[in-house]
Amino acid sequence: MYGCLEKKEIYALPDGERAELIDGKIFSFAVFLNQDDLNYVEPDLSIICDRSKLDEKGCHGAPDWVIEVVSPSSKSRDYMEKLFKYHTAGVRKYWIVDPEKQRVMVYWFEHDVVEQYDFGTDIPVGIYEGFHINLLL
Repeated sequence: MYGCLEKKEIYALPDGERAELIDGKIFSFAVFLNQDDLNYVEPDLSIICDRSKLDEKGCHGAPDWVIEVVSPSSKSRDYMEKLFKYHTAGVRKYWIVDPEKQRVMVYWFEHDVVEQYDFGTDIPVGIYEGFHINLLL
C-alpha cells in the first residue's frame, strides 16, 4: 500500500506497475516468492491456503496455486521465467491460460506432472478434491 493518493498519481506509477485505487489508497497485492526481496510478482490469480503467509503488503512465500493469463507482452515471462520461479519457490500448481491457443497448461510441481487442456474441457484443480474448472470463450 502506498498511502493516500489521487487519480493523477496512479497515472504517474511506473509503466507496467499494476495497482488498485480504493478510497484514495493504492493497493498492490504482491507475492514475494521465497520470502525475499528478490522476486516480487503479481499473478493474475493466486490461491494462498496458509493465512500466515498473508499480511497487508501481500503474500510472503509461495502461493498454493497460481494462474497467469498469457498476453502477447507476457508470453515469454509466463512460459519461461515465471514457470521456473514458481517451480523453485514451491508453488504447488501453476496454470498458464492461453486465450489465443485456447488451451491451459497445467503444471503440478509437487507431482512432476504437466498436462494440457483445451478450453471447454473440465480441468481438475487437484489441490481441492473433486473441484474442476471449465474455461469457455
